[in-house]
Amino acid sequence: MNDQPGLHILLLDDEPFMLKLLARMLARQGCANLSLADSGAAGLAVVRGDAPPDLILCDLNMPEMDGIEFIRRLVEHDYHGSLILVSGEDSRLLQAASQLARAHGLLLLGHLGKPVLPDQLAQLLDKWCDARWRKLAAATSSSVAYGQADLAEALRQGQLLNYYQPKVSIASGRVVGVEALVRWQHPRDGVVYPDSFIPLAEECGLIDELTRAVFRAAMAHASSWRDAGLDLSVSVNVSMDNLHTLGFVDFIVAEAAAAGIAPRKIILEVTESRLMQDLRTPLEVLARLRLRRFRLSVDDFGTGYSSLVQLRDIPFDELKIDRGFVHGAGDDPIKRAICSASVGLARQMGLDAVAEGVEDGADWRFLKAIGCDLAQGYFIARPMPAEALPAWAAHWQATCSHELERSS
Repeated sequence: MNDQPGLHILLLDDEPFMLKLLARMLARQGCANLSLADSGAAGLAVVRGDAPPDLILCDLNMPEMDGIEFIRRLVEHDYHGSLILVSGEDSRLLQAASQLARAHGLLLLGHLGKPVLPDQLAQLLDKWCDARWRKLAAATSSSVAYGQADLAEALRQGQLLNYYQPKVSIASGRVVGVEALVRWQHPRDGVVYPDSFIPLAEECGLIDELTRAVFRAAMAHASSWRDAGLDLSVSVNVSMDNLHTLGFVDFIVAEAAAAGIAPRKIILEVTESRLMQDLRTPLEVLARLRLRRFRLSVDDFGTGYSSLVQLRDIPFDELKIDRGFVHGAGDDPIKRAICSASVGLARQMGLDAVAEGVEDGADWRFLKAIGCDLAQGYFIARPMPAEALPAWAAHWQATCSHELERSS
């Protein structure tokens, strides 16, 4: 970690020995501005003080006010810093507390078990600067409210652009496809990410036009890549609102044919948590697309409420394991179990298993060990403009895939 002498850190634990141990570890990391508290009440007094902490390391199991209650009190006191949970409790309780902190909108860097290992603490501290930047960026982005007229104008002006994130075979390292991810190139605010405008598009009835623009551009890009010798499958996200329109089938069929892209090269990704509504029209649309040999993917598998029912009733070809279960699964028994079970389920049903959110070599090695088929994530590549893909793919095939095979 780079020295952060100005970083104010609050250590909250009812055990004096643990406070001294954490203070010593942090001092070795270059952190000298520390406040120590042995109770939730004492910790809140520091938070309410003239110099609130930038980061809090909080124990969970404490008398009087436990760490779970302390999380809620932090929100009540409008705490805007970062948080690391520290506890000797089991990993499932730590995960529940972590989810609670995120649900409250707190910036959680992660959690540590007891005894705390210096290397793991250092890794979380290294995240602090990046996390601080993300928090600032999120606050800036959230302060900008876009309306229906803004989005409609963006569609008219062609400001919505496709970026593409590669999907690679874990067994061979070969690039097999891409996922289209839409970005709004705003003339004033720069790149705006889909979380800021997809819900708006669904609410104001523009999602069908948006999805069609994304699909049309994806077909044009796939055609140009194929002409350049890069034959890839293309995944496009579709909304439930798209699937409630019977004419959507004819649109997909016509656009693919016009671009000369075979249906088997096109994957339509449907977020699983949105498939809980009335399935009559969506099921007809999906079945007709599948009948025409387009491929279907259940996106963010494991985050909805009727996953197994949907896998039974909808003719999916691909199962995408949500990133929340993938990164760090090799060291997390719960994530490991969910990933392994998802891959096993996909294999038994004859589906391709795709892992999202593959962030490092440890994720890659774990997925290869359990027999996952495909991967995408920052470890492989960040989303990129269409024109950057051929050069990236050539470089990957020439170097990176071979290095991965040797290191596996």
